[in-house]
Amino acid sequence: MANDLHNQRITVMGLGVHGGGLGVTRFLVEQGARVTVTDLRSAELLQSSLAALADTDVQFVLGEHRDEDFTSADIVIRNPGVPRESRYLQLARAAGATVEMEMTLFFRLCPAPIIGITGTKGKTTTTLLTGAMLREEWPETVVAGNLRISALEQLPAIAAQTPVVLELSSWQLEGLDEAGLSPQYAAITNLSPDHLDRYSSLEDYGAAKQAIFRHQRPDDVLVLPADDPIVSPWARHAPGRVIFFSAEDDWPLGCLHGEHNARNIAAAAALARAYGASETAIHAAIATFPGVEHRMELVRELAGVRFINDTAATTPTAAAAALRAIAGPLILIAGGADKKLAWEPLVSAINTAGNLRDLVLLNGTGSTALVDELGRPLPLHASFEAAIRAAYALARPGDTILLSPGAASFGMFRNEFHRGEEFRRIVGELEGPPTP
Repeated sequence: MANDLHNQRITVMGLGVHGGGLGVTRFLVEQGARVTVTDLRSAELLQSSLAALADTDVQFVLGEHRDEDFTSADIVIRNPGVPRESRYLQLARAAGATVEMEMTLFFRLCPAPIIGITGTKGKTTTTLLTGAMLREEWPETVVAGNLRISALEQLPAIAAQTPVVLELSSWQLEGLDEAGLSPQYAAITNLSPDHLDRYSSLEDYGAAKQAIFRHQRPDDVLVLPADDPIVSPWARHAPGRVIFFSAEDDWPLGCLHGEHNARNIAAAAALARAYGASETAIHAAIATFPGVEHRMELVRELAGVRFINDTAATTPTAAAAALRAIAGPLILIAGGADKKLAWEPLVSAINTAGNLRDLVLLNGTGSTALVDELGRPLPLHASFEAAIRAAYALARPGDTILLSPGAASFGMFRNEFHRGEEFRRIVGELEGPPTP
């Protein structure tokens, strides 16, 4: 297919402040395509992404989308964040353009079998763990996808026998579903309410996740959680062989903590074993796996107080799992922008956690909703630094301060990773013992 891209008029819809469109844009230019990149953000906001493409012959249309960039294109590449029902995509299809995503191009061009991993939570840890297990046997293993790593840019390193492990978001799976594509090895870690501002219901969201196996063949493999009441019944719809995993599987935790990570390890081990990795390789990877940044990440210990960054917990269910994973006295920093998700899982965890000494809330619509659900007044901190310093003032030696928001970061941060980076920075600047 790469040869077919030469001299094609291609519009990339969405460059992104973190360069989500960088990899596909560079790839298209290298294939000789005539590329237009369009993004609603300004050049100032996209400065770093634009600088990375300064040496390419790309036309940029910023601060707006123009109809003509879609009606005159042969191919439109949509960023995963662009809704499938976008008016501009409708214009492109009506004009005869093909709508692709970076991931659909990669699937068509990849010469090796693909291992794909999705789920509401745990997919990044499971993806990186699977990659680590396979690298013990095959050092050339490629890990990419929804990790801010362009899959297309890895193509030159991929041969027919190269293991390829991809984290796949529901939005990327939408594009693969439209193209009739699924990975040969697939895993779904779990499903709980999320992105209900994008999907009409949990069922709609789940249907997007099911695309990871919908187009598999009879000799393909699907790994599912045995005890997930929503996901495990999907086994009956699987075209290929189904392997179940659970937290009860007999694998060590290594450097990781909590039942949710026991599940992640079990899912990764099931995938690696199905692909052909040995037990020795799997155990070696678990023993040396350091964890994932922004996910139960130990940032620092100061005056006997541990600081853990779990900013990737953007749903109440994920924050509840993090709270349950911590042993010993705990101060939780939570809240943020509301994602229209039920707070009950986190409320229940807060009300039943015997080790939770205090709750510090960030300002935001989600925090207001959480306070309402808890049924007791709690102050909201207008700045992130004020919240962190308030938590530290409450702490005693032996305590853990856990950032696990259970909410989105909109308004206060660019995204959850920016929130985690700021947590690291502010915590790194703290000095001395806690002072009430």
